[in-house]
Amino acid sequence: MAWDEWERIKASAAERQATGTRLNGLPPDRGDDGPSGTAGEARLKHTAQPWNRAAATAGILWAGTRRARTDLTTGHTGTAGGLSGLSSLASLHGVLHSWENRLAAVEDECRGLEPALRRAGRELVGVDHEVGATTKAVQVPRGGAAR
Repeated sequence: MAWDEWERIKASAAERQATGTRLNGLPPDRGDDGPSGTAGEARLKHTAQPWNRAAATAGILWAGTRRARTDLTTGHTGTAGGLSGLSSLASLHGVLHSWENRLAAVEDECRGLEPALRRAGRELVGVDHEVGATTKAVQVPRGGAAR
């Protein structure tokens, strides 16, 4: 490889690195007070609201799944007596039990997920406050460079 070609490759790589990185559509860093752009309007912060919405959705899904499982079981009540002699009766009961087990697993997952999501939202917001308080306590000389 010729020296000139190597220099072109290095220059091309340096140009690619000079472009700003974007996080979820946010503008690239503008060299503010830190990586999250604390001096600008674009800040990455946690809020409990999305976690609480997800938890509420898990609760709604739990209740809907519970109703569906109850309706499914109720709808099959009496099929053993009224459909005796049909060759598909065993398959029908196999499918019923399979769906009951699947829906029960979804219920259990949602029941555990709802409080976990609410807890995650509270904890992340708490971590934001703790980290903010800790970083504000650090004394940095004017000009931004620690010595």
